Amino acid sequence: MAIHENKKNMKDHQNKSVTAITLGCKLNYAESSAILDKLSQQGWKLSAKGTKADLIIIHTCAVTQQAEQKCRQKIRSLIRNNPESRIAVIGCYSQLHPEILSEINGINAILGSNDKFDSIWYDQIFQKKTSTPLVKVTHPDSDAAIGHGYSLPAQSSQERTRAFLKIQDGCDYGCSYCTIPLIRGKSRSIPATEIVERASLLASSGYREIILTGVNTGDYHHDNVRLCDLLRQLEKIDICRIRISSIEPDIVNHELISLVAGSRKIVPHFHIPLQSGSDTILNAMRRRYNTTLYRNKVFHAVESITGCAIGADVMVGYPGETEEDFLNMYRFIEELPLAYLHVFSCSVRAGTHLARQIEMRECKPVTPEVISHRYRMLVELGYKKERKFKLPSVGNICMVLFENPKLQKKGIHQCSGYTPNYQKVIIESEDHNMIHSLKGNELPVLINSVDEDLNLKGRVLS
Repeated sequence: MAIHENKKNMKDHQNKSVTAITLGCKLNYAESSAILDKLSQQGWKLSAKGTKADLIIIHTCAVTQQAEQKCRQKIRSLIRNNPESRIAVIGCYSQLHPEILSEINGINAILGSNDKFDSIWYDQIFQKKTSTPLVKVTHPDSDAAIGHGYSLPAQSSQERTRAFLKIQDGCDYGCSYCTIPLIRGKSRSIPATEIVERASLLASSGYREIILTGVNTGDYHHDNVRLCDLLRQLEKIDICRIRISSIEPDIVNHELISLVAGSRKIVPHFHIPLQSGSDTILNAMRRRYNTTLYRNKVFHAVESITGCAIGADVMVGYPGETEEDFLNMYRFIEELPLAYLHVFSCSVRAGTHLARQIEMRECKPVTPEVISHRYRMLVELGYKKERKFKLPSVGNICMVLFENPKLQKKGIHQCSGYTPNYQKVIIESEDHNMIHSLKGNELPVLINSVDEDLNLKGRVLS
């Protein structure tokens, strides 16, 4: 019966095309690809981005109010430019505010964080005849199962080099400003055997690097297998590089640092969110560390791992943040050996502990003018930190994993890639064949300079 049903579904879908537009984080991209892969196996035809498709899946983000606004703009634009397509809006914004999305004419389905993985809803979009959208948004903790996320298998025509692989979803940390518990639920992890199997498939399909992703990646745990145990299993796969995405400071322990220091595959790069360099604000945020712990983790990693690059997220304008709090953060970051900063302004999200505090007048929002000033100061500091980190690379040889080439102005061809510690390197030449021969290869590059955008530039040695 199941085989008969599967054949029927294949027949139903063989003339239908689908594409996905993904907004937000690397985790969203991994999940979009996995959803497309599942639909493809059921007979859907995958359409390239920018081409017409019977079904357009829009994977949304809701990390800030600005992100939600961009989602609405993108949705309306796609509806306007694709009047014949069915539109399914999925993911974080769908989970958080399905009622707002329901008011946008032209949306055919709204699927929440768990519901987006069930392909039955994509089938029903074409069967549903009413003008109101199909809405399936269940509580994020209503199902203990975890949806998969992984890049589509690499193909020679796509020239892909780096693959994303989801290992974990949800978070139990409960930071005061964060909507993740409302959107993605409690922390849960994919079995290690399934991760290793998927990683092996990605490697055998042609990828050279695998990036492990999740909401709280470092919190990976399944049947007594934790992150370091999983990494040791993944090291046995025939892959050039393994990269860990964002990881919380309290999880960057001695075992992890020692493992990366001694590994030939796990790259020397950590992205460790800081959020604030003021202990007062960190406590208000309900973060699980203070500045002393963060400093110790960063210096331990840099001193133990050759060429280690550490990036950080920093937030300005958290309600209650005084000038003294900000200056403490500024001075704290100045002293850290960071490779780069991601700076963003605090966005108060409905339903969070922070939103309730503001409603009860327990803390006062920072004015937009002050936030803008502090934001600019940190962006400038981040530029200085990144330049200081990259300048010593000039004159040295770095291994670079090259990605897709592109044609620049005046007949100059360009190909870029990343070093193991996540420094972007650009090669330029008038030689079209030479530039196109770089893609997908990891090659030694002599670094000659750092441009204004802080990209490294050089020449290939082989």
